[in-house]
Amino acid sequence: MSLPIEDYALVSDCRTGALVGRDGSIDWLCLPRYDSASTFGALLGTPEHGRWLVAPAEEGASATREYVEGTFVLVTRWTTSTGELEVRDFMPQGDRRSDLVRRLRCTRGSVEVREDLRVRFGYAAAMPWVRQVERHGLPALVAVAGPDAVVRRGPRLTADGPQHAASHRLAEGESVDLSLTWFPSHQPVPEPLDVDAAHESTLDWWRTWASRYSHEGPYHEPVMRSLLVLRALTNEQTGGIVAAATTSLPEQFGGPRNWDYRYVWLRDASLSLSAFLTHSYLREARQWRDWLLRAVAGDPADVQIMYGPAGERFLPERTIGSLPGYQGAAPVRVGNAAVGQFQGDVIGEVMVALAEAREAGIEEDTFSWPLQRALVRYVETHWQREDQGIWEVRGPRRVFTHSRVMAWAGLDRAVRAVREHGLDGPVERWESLRDRLKAEIEEKGFDAGRNSYVQSYGSSAVDAALLRLPQVGFCEADDPRMLGTVAAIEHDLLNDGLVMRYRFEGTAIDDFPPGEYPFLACSFWLAEQYARSGRLDDARALMDRLVGLANDVGLLAEEYDTRGRRHAGNTPQALSHLALVQAADWIARASGQQAPGGRSGDAATRV
Repeated sequence: MSLPIEDYALVSDCRTGALVGRDGSIDWLCLPRYDSASTFGALLGTPEHGRWLVAPAEEGASATREYVEGTFVLVTRWTTSTGELEVRDFMPQGDRRSDLVRRLRCTRGSVEVREDLRVRFGYAAAMPWVRQVERHGLPALVAVAGPDAVVRRGPRLTADGPQHAASHRLAEGESVDLSLTWFPSHQPVPEPLDVDAAHESTLDWWRTWASRYSHEGPYHEPVMRSLLVLRALTNEQTGGIVAAATTSLPEQFGGPRNWDYRYVWLRDASLSLSAFLTHSYLREARQWRDWLLRAVAGDPADVQIMYGPAGERFLPERTIGSLPGYQGAAPVRVGNAAVGQFQGDVIGEVMVALAEAREAGIEEDTFSWPLQRALVRYVETHWQREDQGIWEVRGPRRVFTHSRVMAWAGLDRAVRAVREHGLDGPVERWESLRDRLKAEIEEKGFDAGRNSYVQSYGSSAVDAALLRLPQVGFCEADDPRMLGTVAAIEHDLLNDGLVMRYRFEGTAIDDFPPGEYPFLACSFWLAEQYARSGRLDDARALMDRLVGLANDVGLLAEEYDTRGRRHAGNTPQALSHLALVQAADWIARASGQQAPGGRSGDAATRV
């Protein structure tokens, strides 16, 4: 059975990533990209679905682990009755190879190490042909199936049915390097990796990136780790930021709410751009902006809410029968049917992000501003459509208040581009529609009886997405209407102190059974709202609790099961870490500490 979700750590080469369990087993790895088919799929099944275990052979060995500071080099320290073992897991950066390294070193006494390798390509649908050979004077195991191949280098393995195993006894001071390299099966086996050089260059790459980070406040370490997570989820070659490293980890244990998050949502990626800008990562912000412009180029009517890491559009959802699902939660899904949804907030999210880039000094060009004008024309034409909203509901469309607010925000940023930055456009027409939308939202998206904005027109229910209204400048955080909305959210959506996205009971918002857990990003949004509106003690108390929910290496999944005290949903989740960064920045600002770069929230608070 798979480990609890919080027992996994990530190592990444900024193209894909491996999930390393607390037991020393790599149970999830898709090569060569996050959205490729799995090579190790035990996370969504059993060891028979692919894994790579490296751990002491002794039962009951204990382990602690951490990342080398400022990096994604994972260090696991094992203690046995006979000695101590250190394992360093990392994926080298930068040379377009796909390598995974496991460096073993005995630091005291002696330790017998067990290795168990089971390669299963194609979401465990393809059992590879495996042979052991000599390559470049070293033993190598080569596994091939269809277009995929890997070579594992290290001491020779022994075949045991469909798996390969070995025992490595290390005495104090001895070390062994194990590596796995993916390559297209029609090409020659790659040359061996220089592990010493790769280890040093990987440490240097991450440390150089992290050295540009600055954040004043009590959440320095969680913010740094969160920014590193966002970088790990960003494709080094294309700039696309995937929402998570995994597919089909359940929002409802044992249930059907299992989605594929290994794609680039415009909404999440737009928020990532804001985080990078706030913390002075201008190169990453510019790279993402360029990715965005390429992805949405063309007819605005063809804009999707999500794309592949390189901007791919065809992402059909299908179920994978070769994987039984995480602890039985089925079906396993690849692709995402939300790609075909109309979500009325998305263009507004993009316009807000591009406005922040503009205000940070990333200049418009002959491509970027005309494209934004085309997006605004699309908003002008389609703003009255019902949609599926930020939560991608798979039920009837409706008029979601948050979606209308984001349409307002898109128009607002277009108006400001003309008024404040001298760009060209029909500003009077945009201003007229922006003001009309504002009036409509205040009339139809607000319940005077509850003194609260509502989830959708005609409803009295609230939605955690309403916490984003001050974030995009629709209203002030201490506006009486917003304070009433917060009170309604606290009354309706708090579950053991954490925030649900919305109430399932009695809302008929989608076609799936109720049962998901509090959504971590929404809980961070509430902490940010507290900080913005002067409830600093409440902000700190909630933030302290949320930061404490991260696993032992600082990673957060999508949701948290307060009763079972465990992570739920895909991991690590970009939106959770994005919301952490933003909440920490606002708490620092409310505490009288300078916001990073002097910018945090400036653009989002002007109306």
